[in-house]
Amino acid sequence: MVSTTHPINKLPSKAGDFPILRVGLTGGIGCGKSAVANILESCGAAIIDTDLIAHEITAPGGLAISRIAQQFGSEMILPDGSLDRSNMRELVFNDPSSKLALEQITHPLIRQIGEERAYAALQQKPPYLVFVVPLLVESGQWLLQEPPRIDYVVVVDCPESQQISRVQSRSGLSIDVIHKIMASQAKREDRLAVADYVIENQESLQALEDKTRVLHKLLTTYKK
Repeated sequence: MVSTTHPINKLPSKAGDFPILRVGLTGGIGCGKSAVANILESCGAAIIDTDLIAHEITAPGGLAISRIAQQFGSEMILPDGSLDRSNMRELVFNDPSSKLALEQITHPLIRQIGEERAYAALQQKPPYLVFVVPLLVESGQWLLQEPPRIDYVVVVDCPESQQISRVQSRSGLSIDVIHKIMASQAKREDRLAVADYVIENQESLQALEDKTRVLHKLLTTYKK
């Protein structure tokens, strides 16, 4: 059983050769990482959302669409030219090789665009950068990299039952699909194990905002 008490609040570590602190923000589906990112953005942080980038490159005319069609066939592309997410989700849940093939198409593009946006964001002189990465633990592309890609890991956490109810209410996905998505993500304890800071999101939106503003104050104590 995962403990609901996380006294993890150490200060950020040295940010390598990058000019400002880079924060990796993650959490399981339905935990509330997008809400936390929005609050941090309102505090002045620069946000690079890798999930948003993934949607952009698989939208009509997106950079990944032609390669996805070539790799998986036109049946994976909707009439409007976007990725058929439902079909692709079913395929990758049942075929690890297809999951790997999709990642080999999308991950390099997401990384390239994310890095471009990070450097562009520096022009606005934010106090720090936040990379929102749903699969930060799972992908193997973010942690323990040399040179480092991020300097500080924030995990948004809540009980799995709460994840399920939130996803159901906002997306209408079936319980079976939600369970499959959760099974494809890192275990809750694995996310918590890599966290430098944990935000518990089990209460109201106001409570989440209060906790996130405490995090913001901590992050702004970092001086390059």
